[in-house]
Amino acid sequence: MAATVSAFSGLVGATAHADPGHGQGAAPEHVFYIMMENQGDDDILGNTADAPFINQLANDYGVSTGFHGVTHPSLPNYLSMFSGDFQGIWDDCKAGADSKCAPEEFVPGSGDGTSTAALTPEQFASASAKPHLFGGKNLVDQLEGKGKSWKAYMGGMPSAGFQGEFAPGDVNGTMVKLYAQKHNPFMYFSDVNSPGNARLQKVVPFENNFDADLKSGNVPNFTWISPDQCSDMHGISHAAATLINKPNCEEPASGVAHGPIHTGDDYLKDTVTKIMNSDTWKNSRSSIVIAWDENDYSGFSGGPGSPVGANGTVLGGGDAPLLVINSDKVHKEKGEKGKPEAHHKVSTDVTDHYSVLSAIEQLWDLGCLANTCEHKAPESLRDLFEN
Repeated sequence: MAATVSAFSGLVGATAHADPGHGQGAAPEHVFYIMMENQGDDDILGNTADAPFINQLANDYGVSTGFHGVTHPSLPNYLSMFSGDFQGIWDDCKAGADSKCAPEEFVPGSGDGTSTAALTPEQFASASAKPHLFGGKNLVDQLEGKGKSWKAYMGGMPSAGFQGEFAPGDVNGTMVKLYAQKHNPFMYFSDVNSPGNARLQKVVPFENNFDADLKSGNVPNFTWISPDQCSDMHGISHAAATLINKPNCEEPASGVAHGPIHTGDDYLKDTVTKIMNSDTWKNSRSSIVIAWDENDYSGFSGGPGSPVGANGTVLGGGDAPLLVINSDKVHKEKGEKGKPEAHHKVSTDVTDHYSVLSAIEQLWDLGCLANTCEHKAPESLRDLFEN
């Protein structure tokens, strides 16, 4: 599988820069951002048995071979993409002003690949004391400040603005965690998650809502999608997968997550195909970003904004896939006939979630948030948003 990544990388000299004749510099009107879970490059790129659709996308459209999670575990990466800051935590705890948790990773006894790196005592103490309801500026503030619409679609969420940690939760004595709050960064910010806040009503279940909005053309400028844990490649427990009769959703104890990867590939095929068949996609400049949060502890190499721990060790989230797909509206505007060829491009620059947020900020002139002010998206990553 690694050889396939190298093959993608080898194309960068020919494909990294957009053809100015194809509208270089034009920003998309719509961005669909889909966050997947817990896979490294070698788990996905080249794994055509489990992920044939994703690999077709990677061959035909934009792919980054230098993308990384900011750190471990999941939640800090979602916060990074949403606020430009991992908020100094290393846990997956629930949202709330009274919710404080000690770091789960980069600590002795973590039981995974992060145990060979360590937080400083100061980092551990600071993270342990942090309430998990943050007050800083975030992407919603930026979008609304520029008059851009947004909506978040959460797989498995039972109702708009749902404030529980998991759903459906306890089913006949078994915890079924299809919806996981840790994959919903909107709930961790007080200017979204507060009583009576209208913004909460824009954080809705993916099921039914996304298809309805796509069909009606009621599509915001920025769409965030977090699939449920059966569809995002994370996986759920054996007991839960058995209870809901979805054995492919079971998270393996070790090794490649063949079932969850295959399930996630099917989900992306269905979702991306619906987007690309929609009137929004056909009649506007639009981009789909598919990013994975981290590589689930198979390593802790980092991106430009990853934190540094004890002994100067980078506490990164490891390599992870990143794809960008663009609509062909630009060709229609130029009056070109027929279906244009696929627009395969590769970015090899080392990047992370801050870089992706920065690319969107730059495309839409949103300003910058926290670490995106320092760690701006390189040209090759911004160029993935151009046909």
